[in-house]
Amino acid sequence: MKYRTIGTDPAHRREVSVLALGAMLFGSLTDEKTSFAVLDRYVEAGGNFIDTSDNYAFWTDGGQGGQSEELLGRWRRSRGVGDEIVIATKLGARPLAPGTSYTDNPEGLSAKVIREAADRSRDRLGVDKLDLLYAHIDDHTVPQRETVEAFGELVAEGTVGLLGVSNQAMWRVERARALAAAAALPGYEVLQYQHSHLRPRFDVPGDFSPDGSLGHAGPELLGYLRAEPALTLVAYSPLLAGAYDRDDKPLPPDYDHPGTPARLAVLRDIARETGATVGQVVLAWQIGAELPIVPLAGASSVAQLAENLAAVDLDLTPDQRTRLDTVH
Repeated sequence: MKYRTIGTDPAHRREVSVLALGAMLFGSLTDEKTSFAVLDRYVEAGGNFIDTSDNYAFWTDGGQGGQSEELLGRWRRSRGVGDEIVIATKLGARPLAPGTSYTDNPEGLSAKVIREAADRSRDRLGVDKLDLLYAHIDDHTVPQRETVEAFGELVAEGTVGLLGVSNQAMWRVERARALAAAAALPGYEVLQYQHSHLRPRFDVPGDFSPDGSLGHAGPELLGYLRAEPALTLVAYSPLLAGAYDRDDKPLPPDYDHPGTPARLAVLRDIARETGATVGQVVLAWQIGAELPIVPLAGASSVAQLAENLAAVDLDLTPDQRTRLDTVH
């Protein structure tokens, strides 16, 4: 396994594996036995960066979520896991009532919610401190200063380490970070957005904006990373739910545009050259990128995890990287 540092404060920064494990469906669609086996194999391979959320996976049973955190808590207790494993979780998008969703009834990012939701996550995970806590979605009903100060209080109290953000417009992220800096409070240091080698249409309206998707890592976010090297991008859904290598998994509709065939062709060429799968090439491209990117990939079986882990040791040549980076 290889590792990289996330965060800047010596009191909270962590060395994490370059491939993060997504636990979104653990405890729901992925049963406990399989989830435990995947987690055990990931740790055995040197992995130490696991991702979840307080709302995973509410859509599988019409509830409010929490199954993933609860399963991770049971796994931690049964294996005697301590703070050597970095568990990241999120708040803000848990439905306030069964049968609702984050689009119509989210918990939001008020000071009250942030404190109470963080406490519940710590209880479910069985930890005294959340290593990394994300604002899962934006909340325009609450002043950003209130949100920033509430997260800062948790860090000051020692119940949260690093702060992250997901699914927010970059101008909102920068505004929140500026408010934190002006108040001498910790700000967001980890950005979690969807990112893969194929590029979607960013103009397609999303759940949070009629102007286009806020969940994808577009040029503004990548430019922000170049300007702020202390930040890290955790790239979720890098494998597009298996669409690169599985015939039964079509590409999402927003990837159906004239730019996709050329990028797919380069990926497939390099997969043939390396003897790897297309998905492994995508993960290796992210892991070895100039920008600080940690791919976040889920796995519903040990075999699937093993395939992902093999990408850590896939070294692309400078020529292969150039071809991947410059294809139009």
